[in-house]
Amino acid sequence: MLTLNQTDVIPASFILKGIPGLEDMHIWISFPFCSMYVVAMVGNCGLLYLIHYEDSLHRSMYYFLAMLSLTDIVMCTSTIPKALCIFWFHLQEISFNECLVQMFFIHTFTGMESGVLMLMALDRYVAICYPLRYSSILTNPVIAKAGLATFLRAVFLIIPLIFITSHLPYCRGNIIHHTYCDQLSVAKLSCGNIKVNIVYGLMAAFLIGGFDILCITISYTMILRAVVSLSSADARQKAFSTCTAHISAIVFSYSPAFFCFFFNRFGSHTIPPSCHIIVANLYLLLPPTMNPIVYGVKTKQIRDCVLQIFSGSKDTKSLST
Repeated sequence: MLTLNQTDVIPASFILKGIPGLEDMHIWISFPFCSMYVVAMVGNCGLLYLIHYEDSLHRSMYYFLAMLSLTDIVMCTSTIPKALCIFWFHLQEISFNECLVQMFFIHTFTGMESGVLMLMALDRYVAICYPLRYSSILTNPVIAKAGLATFLRAVFLIIPLIFITSHLPYCRGNIIHHTYCDQLSVAKLSCGNIKVNIVYGLMAAFLIGGFDILCITISYTMILRAVVSLSSADARQKAFSTCTAHISAIVFSYSPAFFCFFFNRFGSHTIPPSCHIIVANLYLLLPPTMNPIVYGVKTKQIRDCVLQIFSGSKDTKSLST
């Protein structure tokens, strides 16, 4: 029987081909990708700056928003610079270990994104249903522990998936028709049994996404009941308005995620691969781009801080302080 060493079945590198079928349009596709990435970096770094320096934003809602911004920065930076190198310079090669690292960051921080959105839903639930106990329930230590637990949950669920993928035998070439190292796209190059990858990937997705969506649904059901019971129309409108930015963030995050999930499982023969790859990139790029814009427009405190900075008001802290 022929035996293979591990070095014979693990490629030194992979080739990321970008968006299949649209190779001639890579240079044009790169411009909206680059523009959105710049907006995402400027917007999220700006939010982190505001939340750090503005005393009026030192509240649980904005601490969770800072977690979301930091997660968004890591999430899009783990993929978009490499995609732009593919589009602009045809730098398609990525080493096996770099591919695994990119895979880890992508899946860990998409899980973190979902977890932070869930924490923000719980924050809105406490703020609306228990307003008098809001500051005593969501203290700084509680917020820090919740954020750490969300991060560790993603890490401990994704590490086994990366470990399993790293020990697969690869003998079906090294070309990945994608802009980044998606776990399933890499596993499909294996000549071994990838059923464990598929089952564990589904389990991790349900443990993270399923649990978070359930918590978000329950939170907003309780919020809706509390708001409807308010006697004043103005009070109801004010309560709903505090949730609009968060609901928008949920839509921007979960809509492309659901598309990618169902494509990988059911739609690979009916939807063009190029459409899937573009949406998969938007899944990692659209939330980081839109979240700071939505929160900047919909949240009065953030909007006021930005206006004060641009108007040169002395009420806000300057960089020199």
